[in-house]
This record gives sequence, C-alpha cells and structure tokens, in this order.
Amino acid sequence: MSLPADALAPFNDLPDGARLWLMALDQATDTASLAPELEATLAKWRHKGQQYHAAWTLLHGRILAIAEPTLAEQPSGCAIDGMLRSVHRIAEAAGLALAQDQDVVVRLASGIRVLPRADLEARLADGTLDGATPVLDLALYTLGDLRQGRLEKPLGATWIGRKYKVQAPAGTGA
Repeated sequence: MSLPADALAPFNDLPDGARLWLMALDQATDTASLAPELEATLAKWRHKGQQYHAAWTLLHGRILAIAEPTLAEQPSGCAIDGMLRSVHRIAEAAGLALAQDQDVVVRLASGIRVLPRADLEARLADGTLDGATPVLDLALYTLGDLRQGRLEKPLGATWIGRKYKVQAPAGTGA
C-alpha cells in the first residue's frame, strides 16, 4: 500500500539523501498528541555546536518518521542517541510506547500491528501471516528510500520468508 500523497509533505524541503528514522508506536495516535513536544525538541536539536534541521511526520497513525539531512553525511552517534532518548520520553508522556527493535511491524486487514519476533512462527501457523502480508521495513536509511515506496514488502520477500521458508505470491514484485 502506498502512502497518501500528503503523507510526506513535511519532508518536501529535504533531499532524498536525508537520514531517516522510523519508529513504530504501540498504538495509533494523531499528530496533535506528539506535535508540540516533538516540534520543540527537533527545533532545538543540536550537538557540539551543530544545529540539525529535522522534519517529522506520522505515517498510518503508527509510524513516527524523522528525517534530517546533515546526519547522512556527518553522522553523530551522540546526537542521534540524544534525539532518540527525547522521542522515547515524548512518546511516554503521550501514553505511548515505541516498539522494540526486534519487533516486526505488519499491515493486516485490521491495520498496522506490532508483533514480537517470538510470535512469528505461531502467527504463520495460524494463518494471521502469509507470504503476501506486508511487512514494514523500519530500517530504511534515507528519505529517498521512503519516497520510492520501499516501506512495505511482502513477508515472503523478507528475512522472515527466508527463515520460515515462506514465499511471496507471484506477481507481488518480490
């Protein structure tokens, strides 16, 4: 499923090479619950005299996307860690939690779901997941990857398909 046309509007002024962070929320929310604190945090995001110029958006009500152009060329682990700690605090203050790195984010008929990795085999066995289930790749590295529609892949075309020997259906482009 592609993103709505206006979903990436906050990133219009950023280049395709901008560094991207995607974080899944444990439940759906709206931008208003995150906006004041997140915008203030990103506006003052700096490290060792370097001011960062980030933008953010909420995709599908569950995926927080933050992009910043400088950090793609001049990465600073301390600056990134500081931003991520702030995002965790903002989410907690809004009554939300961020998915764990090892969780898997999928799109089901009922919407976006975050699944613990340990549940994958059982969800494949009970039919909740199959080779065509869209898996969201939160490891995309650049804004260009997101713009080019690489957020979702059929489960069968991911590491999950390889591990559990599940193939994507023919015609899915995988």
